[in-house]
Parts: sequence; structure tokens; C-alpha cells
Amino acid sequence: MLVPPLWLANSPLIAALSLSRFACRATSAGRLLGRRPTRLGLVNMSMLKRKSGSSLPAEAEAKKPKVNGSITSFFGAPKPKPGGTPAPPVSFDKQAWVAGLSAEHRELLNLEIETLDDSWLALLKDEVTSKEFLDLKRFLDRETAAGRKWFPPKEDVYSWSRHTPFGNVKVVVVGQDPYHNDNQAHGMAFSVRPPTPAPPSLRNVYIALNKDYPTFAPPANKGGLLIPWADRGVLMLNTCLTVRAHEANSHANRGWERFTQKVIDLVAQKRTRGVVFMAWGTPAGKRVQKVDKQRHLVLQSVHPSPLSAARGFFDCGHFKKANEWLITRYGADGEIDWALTSGTTTKKAPAPVLAATSAAEIKADEAPQSDAASGPSAGRDAKADDDIGSEDEAALEEALSIVEAKA
Repeated sequence: MLVPPLWLANSPLIAALSLSRFACRATSAGRLLGRRPTRLGLVNMSMLKRKSGSSLPAEAEAKKPKVNGSITSFFGAPKPKPGGTPAPPVSFDKQAWVAGLSAEHRELLNLEIETLDDSWLALLKDEVTSKEFLDLKRFLDRETAAGRKWFPPKEDVYSWSRHTPFGNVKVVVVGQDPYHNDNQAHGMAFSVRPPTPAPPSLRNVYIALNKDYPTFAPPANKGGLLIPWADRGVLMLNTCLTVRAHEANSHANRGWERFTQKVIDLVAQKRTRGVVFMAWGTPAGKRVQKVDKQRHLVLQSVHPSPLSAARGFFDCGHFKKANEWLITRYGADGEIDWALTSGTTTKKAPAPVLAATSAAEIKADEAPQSDAASGPSAGRDAKADDDIGSEDEAALEEALSIVEAKA
């Protein structure tokens, strides 16, 4: 290799040319490696430009990055990490949705538009416009047109949704068909409006509750209104939401079963923090078969009906188990206050001073019911006793009232 004279090697021109050649090689290597030109190459090209007195084309000058640019400008903006906070749910434009319905569908779905809580309608809007649900609504219109009375009153069919919006659900109690006598059903499983006394099954629920929380006392005047539970996050959902007056199961298999199953499925899918499902009786148990038991707590037992309660319901411990589990998921605020009497609470209950008295009063009041295992149903099939409908409930209530009247 020829070595230039010392004076030539030390000249500014040769130094600039050498640096320029080094910069070009660095740039070429960078391209081969998929990298951007080095700052050294860019700086020395600028030096060469000043030495030669020439100027770069305007386009090249515009593309030249700033020497003092940030690390973000070199590597690009950092990408968000996967698995972060999920995006908020898409907002529901109810007005636009209603405007998009046909005139017939708006008329058929007027009850849902006016009385189904928006938090639920946003999730069920596709279900209520399905052929099956629209056929159900046409059936109810025919019932009304024929002069057939049905329960609950129209404005109460979706009361469960208004008292327990979707975002508040922590417990789901699965019922069956509504009560079919006057002044009973009001859109919540097991619950009745005053002055109607608590039906036999609900009275047995009170007994089980008292075993879990000895400070629990049933409402005055044998009341059965469970709205306080609903307001605290307990969704009390019947499988069928309507019934013809005094005709049990008269609206079964008309479409409600599909709709309420969708409600249960939505809770199981979207309430990812966890929910307690209480399924009492064989039919209710079938409703929660697909619930993910890793995410949610599923509590199953026989039905609280007098025909089956003595076979395990009284000691099922569901109410306390539910709270213990909810506290692990939601903290202390997740605990459900099961109290139904003003001025009382089941949260952080003190020592049960009145436990013996309260339990004795309830058991004395319920004696004809808790004896069912040795009564008329003793020889019946256990599975049949566990499949309790509103017709059985009404018959038991009538029998109980006769016993109480004679007492």
C-alpha cells in the first residue's frame, strides 16, 4: 500500500476526505444491518460540506435529523405493554338504537325501552331484537288482547334490572316461575310485596339465614319484600319472567328461558371480578352448569320449599359462604348485608345475644314447613321434591294458612 507524504497526510483536505470515506462506510454498514446512519457519519458529511463550500439539496437537508434529537426520535415511541387495563366498554346510544328499530319493533319493545335498565339493555339489545324474543312479545300482546291477566304487573317485569344494574351485581339468586296469585310477584325471585306474607319457601330462607347470622330477624308482619337485597347487589332472577294469573307455568317455554339464560351468561362472562351464583333446586342448578367455577363461586342446594328444605337447605351456609368469598374479591365493601329489618345489620355482627330467641321464634312460626320430610312428601322421589314450581308453593301456602288459622 502506498503511503502519502507526511505533509499530504496532515492536510485538512485529506483528513476531510478520509473522514468522509469512513462515514460512507459506516453508513453502508448501517444499511446492511438495518440501522440508520450514525451521528458521526452525518456530522462529518456536514464538515465536508463546509470544507468544500457546497450545499446539500433542499430535500436532503429537510430529511436530516436534529443532532440533539431525543431517544424517542431515534428508536420511535415506546409501544404499550399488552395485558394492561382493558378498554372501556363501548357507550350505548339508546336514542340512536331506538331510532333504528322498525315501527312494529318499537311498539313490541316499548316495555323494554321504557323499563329495562339501560345498563342491561346495552348488553341485551341484540337479544331483544331476536326472532325468539319478538315472538314472545307477540304472545304477551295476544294474552293481553284476549283479556287474560298475567303477573307481575307490566311495570315490574324488569324491576330486577333497575334495582340491580349490571355493574352492581355481586350475587345471583336463580328462581323459577313467578308467583301467580294477586299482589305477589313484582319482578324479583322469592320476593313479595306487603301486605302479602312471605311464602313458605322464603320463610325457610329466613331460617337458613338465621343459622348463618344469628342476629338476622325476618321483617315485621311476616314480610317478604327483598328489595333491600337487590339494592345491595343481589340479582334475584326468575327463569320465567311472567305467568298467567292463577295458572302455574302458563308462560313457560315461550322464550323467557332463553332470555334469562342470556342474562346469566352475560354476568358470568363480563363480571370478571367474580360473582356468587346461588342455585337452589335441580332446575336452577342446570342454569349455572356452564359458569366458570375458577372465576365465580357457584353454591348449589336443594330448593328451600318445605318439600325439600329439610334435606340440606337449612344448613347449606350459602349466605355466610358468599360473604367470605366476596370479601376475598372485593374487600370489606364486597360483603352483602342480608338484614331486612330497619336498624339491624348482618355485617360484622356482634355476639348473638338474641340468637336463641330469634331462632326459636322463626322455627316456631315455620314448624309445619320444616317437618316436610316426615309429612306427605316422605315417600316421594327426592328429585321430584326438588323441582318446585309456583303451583306447589301456592298449595303449600294455602295449607299453611289453614294450619295457622286452626292454631
